[in-house]
This record gives sequence, structure tokens and C-alpha cells, in this order.
Amino acid sequence: MPLTALSAHRRPLRRAAMAGLALLCFASAGSANVRPSRAVATPFEVGASPAGNYLAALSAASQKDTLAAATYFREVLRFDPRNPALIERAFIASIANGDMPQAMTLAERLVRIDPKNGLANLALGVRAIKTRQFASARTYLAKGGGFRQGEITSILLSAWAFAGAGEYGRALETTDKLTDRRLSLFRDYHAGLIADVGKRPQEAARRMKAAYDVENGTLRLVDAYARIESKQGRKDEALRAYRAFDEQLPRHPVIAQAMQQINAGKTLDSVVSNATEGAAEVLYGLASAGGGQGGDELAAIIYLRLALWLEPNHALAIISLGDAYERIKQDARAIDVFESMPANSPLRSSADLQIAFVLEKLDRKDEALEHLNAIVKDQPNDPDALIALANLQRSRKLYTEAAQSYTRALDTSAERGKSDWTIYYYRAVSYERSKQWPQAEADFRRALEAVPENPVVLNYLGYSWVDQGTNLDEAFRMLKRAVELRPRDGYIVDSLGWAYYRLGKYDDAVRELERAIELKPSDPVINDHLGDAYWKVGRRLEAQFQWNHARDLGPEPEEMPKILRKIEKGMDEDNAAPTVTPAVGSDKPKTDGG
Repeated sequence: MPLTALSAHRRPLRRAAMAGLALLCFASAGSANVRPSRAVATPFEVGASPAGNYLAALSAASQKDTLAAATYFREVLRFDPRNPALIERAFIASIANGDMPQAMTLAERLVRIDPKNGLANLALGVRAIKTRQFASARTYLAKGGGFRQGEITSILLSAWAFAGAGEYGRALETTDKLTDRRLSLFRDYHAGLIADVGKRPQEAARRMKAAYDVENGTLRLVDAYARIESKQGRKDEALRAYRAFDEQLPRHPVIAQAMQQINAGKTLDSVVSNATEGAAEVLYGLASAGGGQGGDELAAIIYLRLALWLEPNHALAIISLGDAYERIKQDARAIDVFESMPANSPLRSSADLQIAFVLEKLDRKDEALEHLNAIVKDQPNDPDALIALANLQRSRKLYTEAAQSYTRALDTSAERGKSDWTIYYYRAVSYERSKQWPQAEADFRRALEAVPENPVVLNYLGYSWVDQGTNLDEAFRMLKRAVELRPRDGYIVDSLGWAYYRLGKYDDAVRELERAIELKPSDPVINDHLGDAYWKVGRRLEAQFQWNHARDLGPEPEEMPKILRKIEKGMDEDNAAPTVTPAVGSDKPKTDGG
């Protein structure tokens, strides 16, 4: 569950750029009909039976456990070393696992069997770039097959191979082979980088500006553009670009460090300085374009592994690879990747925060809290670390401690921006849950000052007022507006329905709560609310059904006795008091501060 502050570097440029490779990877990874185990043991129990190892390899591949798949496929190959399908599957598993020596050995065997194997030729071409055998690299890349996505990769890597050989004119001509307008962003971005490495400043500025004008909301492109502007003495334009991005996504560590350096009178270096780094940038960019799209995850991992083989300190590639492992639920591998972040990277703190979130997901709660506390102790003025700690405390219902941590986060900066609404909102929730309503109300109002039409804040504050019987006209306006803004949000519709219930308008309550159930049929709170409303309008059998359904859906422990009592006795005067807490799904614990 990545940080909000890191999400912008992964905005897809073109999701199509990885589709062909994804199909190749999954077609080679094993039968989808193999039922995966919950987890493959580590260290692996490699058996003596080839069939057993093969089934274990297929199972590991189906659940995208790259380490286990590589281990088992390698073992199977000992028994059948000339099987082309096994060689290809072992090669894909090895490269996805980051075992490059093994992967390259298998790639060599594979191209002897299948000279046009796209992924094997790509891998060997990348190896040739890494060893500065640029002519050999172009030869391999030219054999990458005819599918469109392979062509994009081949063209851009070949361009960097020309650049590595000092043939910058041919390198730029090669990028211009990407004539499709939909690929102009890739073309101009890499042409700008190549021109910069080749000391052609005017061409570098022109090309990078063309890419920036197409996409100025992606971290890496904004950073590359601003760095070229800084390098060419245009400090004000560099700062303008950084500030514009900072308004969209405040306090990103890469942007913050760059602005600090410019303001200190320093000239920024380019994002790449040679052909090897440029080739890594190609692979990282294509992985970012295709990653996060379900079936593209394995393809993204392969491209990121190759990128990091070329440039081990590529911080954004490290974050992206860790995120990819999280998305495929390989959390232990994600931790390993995040821990590889260089200590001097501006993203080191972000990687450490990601480790804490993954530890929490793995139910290693003591380690997660200890890890976060250590980060905060080491960086007491880092608002992202403090917000992460507060979110963790709030998710554990440590509301008083969470409010204190949110306060510390706000105190780290005298400046206030629109993005601070999330801190005020979650601190308000923490205050409300710890029964400090005056402070909560003040923070809800501060959040609305920053984002007046935010349905989440309108919902929570409006419901709270209805529950207390105060500011009723304004509260209902807020709740109705929240529903207008998010008519498909079952939690917000539930709040409006429950507000009607609190005021005794039971027919209106039934109408809205039935809508909420259609939107969120499996939420226990909404089912409980609808049961109460049915009871009040005399629909007793339906009320019993809803309460039973709420019971079976796993409500909060403190709500279960109330539900069971209503199932047994209905709603008499002793247990007619409705539940106070609305089903505010927007307040489900988050790790990114909103």
C-alpha cells in the first residue's frame, strides 16, 4: 500500500507498452489451473522427484513467487536439461527473481534453440550494454521479435547503445523511429536525455520541453526537465516546474531535495549521465507504464530487475519493484527490495516507511511499530513519518496517541496548504473517537476550509451533528451534498439514511438505507441499520433477516451483543437506542495519510 507521496512517479504513460511481454511471461509461467498453496516454504524443500518439483514450480509461478519458482525450475532442469519449454520457464523465473548470472546462462541456451526469442534477446542485449559491447547489444535487440511492445523497447535501447558508442546523431535518429503520436512522450524524453549526455544543450532542452508539455504531472519527467533547465542556467524555470508539481503532491522528498539544492545555489545533475543509466531509464519507464495493471505485474518486475541490474541505485525503480511485490502479495520480497535503497537517497525514508507498512500487513505488529518509532526518533521533523505513525496508531484504535502524532506532523511546518486537510480530518476522527468533540469539530471545520466540497468531511461532520441533535439544518445540507458528490458511496448514503432514522423519519431512513445496502451489501453496520429501520416501520421479518445478516458479516466485537439481543427480543424500550457510530467507510485505516 504505497505512500501517496510516491504514487505520482508511477502514473502510467501508456499501459500498452508492456502487454505483449506480459502475455509472454504468463504463458510461460505455468498452468493457471494449478491450485497454489498458501505459501512456499523457505528454505525450499526440494524433492528428489522431478514431477514433484515441476508441480511445485508451477504452483509457485501461479502465485508469482519468483524465488520459489526459480528454485524449483532450476531443479527440474537437472533432470531434463534440453527441454525448451523448461529452459524458457526457468529463464523467466530467474530473471524475475533477479538471479542475473543464471538468467543469462539460460538466455544463451534459449537463443540457440529459438534465435528470435524476444525476452532472451532483450536480456542478452541488456547484458551487452552493461559490458559496453554496444554493437553486440544492437544485434541482440534487433532480434527481439516483431511484436509492437518489443519494438518500443528495442528502439529505445538501441538508441542508447548508439549513444554509448558516441554516435549521438544516430542515437537521436533511432528515437525518431517512434513515429506514433501516442509514443511521442517516450521518444522526446529519451531524445532529450541522449542529447544532454551528448552535450547538445539546445536539442536537449527542446526535446525535454516537448515531453514536459505533454505530461507535467509525472515525477520523473518533471525532475528530468527541471534538472536540464537548472544545468543550462535557467534556475527560475526549474523552480517553477518543481513548485507546480509540489502543489499537486506536496513534500515529495525528491522534489524537496532538488528545490533545496537550487535555493542553495547548486546546479543540478541530469537524471542520467551515461548510456548504461539511460538504458536503465528505458526499462524503468516501460515498467512504470505497464505496472499496476493486473496481468502486467510480472512483466513490470522483469523490466525493473533488468533496470536495477544496470543501475542498482535507481531509487524510483527500487520503490516500484517493492510496490510490485506488494501488489502480488510477495511481502517478504518487498521488504528485501525496500531495504536495498541506498542510505543517501532522498527516498530512503520513504522505503523505510514502506517496510513498516508491510510488516503491519504481515501481522508483525510489534516490529512495525518499533520500526516506525525508530524512523520518527531519527527524523523527528519528517511529516510523512509522523503521519505514518499516526495512521498506524489510529488503525489500532490508539486515538489519543494518534491525535498527538498528527499534531506533531502539523507542527513540523508553519505553512499550510490544501493537502493538509487529510491531517486535520484524521486528527478530527481521532479526537472524536477519543471523546474530545470540541477539538474534533474544530478540525473538521479546518478541513472543510481547505476543501469545502469534500464529501468525506461533509459526511462525518454532518452525521456527528445529527447524532448530537445540533446544527440540524446545516448537517442535513452537508449529508445531502455528500450524497450528491458520491452517489455510489454506500457508506455516505448510509449516513444520510441513519440521520433520518435518528430524527424519527423512518420511511425516509428505509429508502436511503435500502440504497446503501445495494451499494455495500456486505457491510455489517449498514445491514444492522436497515434492520433497525425496518423494525420501526413494522417490517419485523425483514428486520430479523437484516440483523442475522449483520451478525454473519462479522461486526465489531462491541456491536455483536447488541445485534444478538435484537435478534432474540426485537427492539423494545431497553435496547431501542441506535448505534452511534456511522458506517464511515472513508475512515477505514489508511497508510498514506489520505
